[in-house]
Amino acid sequence: MAQHPRNVVLLDLDGTLTKSDGGIIASVVKTFEALGRPVPDDAELKRFIGPAIIESLQRNHVPEDELDHAVDIYRSYYADKAVFDDPNEPGNKVPGRLVNVVFPGIREQLQKLREDGYYLALASCKPEYQCIPICEHFHLTELLDGIYGASKDNTRLDKDQVIRYCFEKIGFDAAQGDKAVMIGDRYTDIDGARACGLDTIGCRWGYAPEGEMEEHGVYEIIETTDQLEDAANRYFASH
Repeated sequence: MAQHPRNVVLLDLDGTLTKSDGGIIASVVKTFEALGRPVPDDAELKRFIGPAIIESLQRNHVPEDELDHAVDIYRSYYADKAVFDDPNEPGNKVPGRLVNVVFPGIREQLQKLREDGYYLALASCKPEYQCIPICEHFHLTELLDGIYGASKDNTRLDKDQVIRYCFEKIGFDAAQGDKAVMIGDRYTDIDGARACGLDTIGCRWGYAPEGEMEEHGVYEIIETTDQLEDAANRYFASH
């Protein structure tokens, strides 16, 4: 990111660009079964979408001395083990990360944002080594200027850490006029962006329970994917 000023659109992945609940939930179920622990109910399983996996496991009382093992099990099913039905190609078996589809209209909106001159950066709490092949598989990589996620060793885990890492990598400099906004669907996006001094445009099509985004102080909520470009344009025109 050499030139300044630049307007940066930070994009969450799960629940913002892709409908990923099936693969995440299926991998979580396999994890609890492998641990010999009761599988959470449906409402709690949905809460796994968005936060870092270790945070959700802690919330569900997985003991500290089992957490690393639990994360490894989850990641093996999510990233590697082709044991789940492929929603895009019936008859195929895929790992959890590919039990996933791009929300209708997202590719078109990303293309429009690029044409408008925005720098598009994925900023996800999902480990970066998982984000990259997901974006490649669903042909999102060519629509993004950068892909930034959590670290595999959990030293970069929360959304604010990912955003700061992204900014460091792209040379973001507010003093030279660079501006940014987060696009996401969960409290993790809103809280993480705020910790970095940023606003969040919330996506109603994602996985936030009713009232969550408002409760956490979202800047604006858009209802459908085709409102994404207009929301970004409005935001930067007024800031």
